[in-house]
Amino acid sequence: MHRETDLLQLSEFRPGNLNTRRRELADAGLKVCGLASSVRFDYPTRKERDEQVDIGRAYVDLARELGAGFVRVFGDVVPKNGAPAERQSVMRHIADGLDRLAEYAATLERSILIETHGDFTSSVIMREMLEFVQHPAVGVLWDTHHPWRFFGEDPAETFERLGPWIRHTHWKDSVIRAERPVDDAVREAAEAAHKLMSGHQHADYVLFGEGEFPASECMQLLTRAGYDGWYSLEWEKMWHPEIEGPEVVLPPFPEMLKTVWQAVQSET
Repeated sequence: MHRETDLLQLSEFRPGNLNTRRRELADAGLKVCGLASSVRFDYPTRKERDEQVDIGRAYVDLARELGAGFVRVFGDVVPKNGAPAERQSVMRHIADGLDRLAEYAATLERSILIETHGDFTSSVIMREMLEFVQHPAVGVLWDTHHPWRFFGEDPAETFERLGPWIRHTHWKDSVIRAERPVDDAVREAAEAAHKLMSGHQHADYVLFGEGEFPASECMQLLTRAGYDGWYSLEWEKMWHPEIEGPEVVLPPFPEMLKTVWQAVQSET
């Protein structure tokens, strides 16, 4: 919003303006499913991780004010070439940050969801970290596209590892295109994304249903498991200026998703 990704920095979401926001949402018949923070717990020092917990708690407060059920956070990255003890230490730090934030969120009946993003796009890495998590208010936001595209995981493989923790889903679609020249706008957007989230990765996104993503397989896995959460289109125009605007991609998404759902129902 105004090219600002941190809602806490926007005057529109300061306490004095929240009554107006709630009224606007109610008048439009809209519900906020969750808040997408950029909180992450892979920082090396306790001081930095404490600061992230504080930011996360402010997001939880805002989630309660807006009727949102969860706050999204990141794990982000783990050491690539470090000793096993160093890797495990980072995993424990991330799990501890999740637990501390979830402890506060639970008092307000909210959840903390870590997204399959960055290194934690890998369900192997995510599951490894989740084994250290203690608080039941911690769950997973399954970006259904990312493990499949970036780690070559079959959706069934991802779901087998993460299914018990999945509380929310992101949906998008992409294709594999030949490499082509990158203009300044795309390069600058990628650099900005990496600065905020070092685990950010690029894909050639297309309208949902027009790419290669196995949406029916994901839908079938969720349906069989009794998933009753949201199916959320994620469209990161700020990080991918070359893609269509939200006014183009959002309107057809609900009907396309219903078509996928109906096809799955007819097969079961």
